[in-house]
Amino acid sequence: MRWFETRGPIYPEDNYFVSRTKEVEDFAARLEMGRYIVLFAPRQTGKTTLFRNALDNLEKKEKGYIPIQLNFEMYVDVGESSFYKYFNDDLPARIKSVLENRGNKLSEELTNFLNTSKFTDHTTMGRFFERLGHLLSDQRLVIIIDEFDAIPPDALRGFLHTLRQIYLSGKDRCPYSVGIVGVKNITQLNYDRSISPFNIQDEFKLSNFSLKQVQELLSQYTEEVGQPFDSEVISSIHKQTAGQPVLVNRFAQMLTEEMDIPKTEPITMEHFSDAHIKLLRERNTNIDHLITNIRRDRRFEKLLMKIASYDDGVEFNLDSDLISELAIYGVISEGVDGSCEIVNPIYQYRIIRAFKPVVNGLEQDYLPQDTPLEFDDFLTADGDIQMDAVLDNFRDFIARAGYKILQVPDTPQEYIGQHLLFAYLSQFVHIIGGMMYLEVPTGRGRMDLLILHNNRKYIVETKIWGGVNRYQSGKSQLAAYVKYEKALAGYYVVFDHRNNPEPRDETENIDGLSIRSYVIPVIQEIPTSVT
Repeated sequence: MRWFETRGPIYPEDNYFVSRTKEVEDFAARLEMGRYIVLFAPRQTGKTTLFRNALDNLEKKEKGYIPIQLNFEMYVDVGESSFYKYFNDDLPARIKSVLENRGNKLSEELTNFLNTSKFTDHTTMGRFFERLGHLLSDQRLVIIIDEFDAIPPDALRGFLHTLRQIYLSGKDRCPYSVGIVGVKNITQLNYDRSISPFNIQDEFKLSNFSLKQVQELLSQYTEEVGQPFDSEVISSIHKQTAGQPVLVNRFAQMLTEEMDIPKTEPITMEHFSDAHIKLLRERNTNIDHLITNIRRDRRFEKLLMKIASYDDGVEFNLDSDLISELAIYGVISEGVDGSCEIVNPIYQYRIIRAFKPVVNGLEQDYLPQDTPLEFDDFLTADGDIQMDAVLDNFRDFIARAGYKILQVPDTPQEYIGQHLLFAYLSQFVHIIGGMMYLEVPTGRGRMDLLILHNNRKYIVETKIWGGVNRYQSGKSQLAAYVKYEKALAGYYVVFDHRNNPEPRDETENIDGLSIRSYVIPVIQEIPTSVT
């Protein structure tokens, strides 16, 4: 039986897989046309699997192509001279191996040339390819270079210049087609910030899985095993992951291999919720990459929180080093309106958790000290959450804490309200045995926290004050979302950082739904009498 893979390339004989037929055919067609292609996408998005399938397609169509797969990862941290020495050893050997495995009889001249080739820099490499092209005659060499961004920086410019000159030399060039695959694009690799020498590139875009492709992936398991997924489970997996391939496969892995669900039973939303809780808490390779990358620069926190908290958003501008880096890492993407978006709710939740201080120093102030009130007291006799009381207490906690919220360590003052609300609700949900996660798939301008407890949903939306009009329109957006989630009420918490804030506390009926809104002032500076 096949399995869902999260650790490396996908092999159809072993793994359930998304065929990406159109993308594979598109990539192969560009190779047939002799394009020099660049495919840059975040790690673990299926790049290697895609180009391998494209090369397989190409070889089946035309015997006149010699497809070579290379990987530059082994060259990381070596200098230019060592790079060309190793490359001179590897490339001819790989060409010989492919030709011999296909049953091609190599001429004595070609064999001698490959055995004795010596190129030591980009210039002699160009001469190697020129001579190789004559010896291959009517056979077309196609080279795919994976992990291209591991190329030594001092070798990059000359290497690309040589490829450019080969491309411009005519249709009988060698290599006929080249695919450069990696995480960073050519501009981002151009360390001296000069004009890119590789301006002949054909850029290939690789998207995350669509909902239809997630359905395709999971249906393969159902056809083999007979165990169906409820349709809501499939749509929820896609919504929470936005189709990120590793996260989709991780969900499927947990649901089909790790949770001991009887194969005679369908996989339901109850099962999905259990898997979701685990994914929001566990460390896996994909999440480790995410956390490592967002911690590379202290400025990332402020930018990511701004993307998540402000209605007006942040322009998706790849000329900004911060935005460019986060896009490379697969943390943000461009929305339909040209603004930055955190790519999926799971990432946004983990980002907030990563930046939230382990201890904020205010935990003992969450509940008033002059009463015996405990978090369990916010539950009714039937086990339902009295969310109005929970948030009333949070509002009062912010007032009780006063300037002390500005002393929370390692937290930008502008987003202290969101961090404290997240920490407060996290502790509350943990104590009562509930679950909390982010639900909005856009990852921009708002954070909708969905709390599950006792088979009921509670939705808390939080953002930063952006004016009366946006405050009012936010209520209608929340009401629409509450209706979509089939919840009974929505809670709207807006933090006001203005010098003269206007506290609000109101409950309204919007489209037949109860919407309770709070505007909570956030103190701007520590009083001089304290400092």
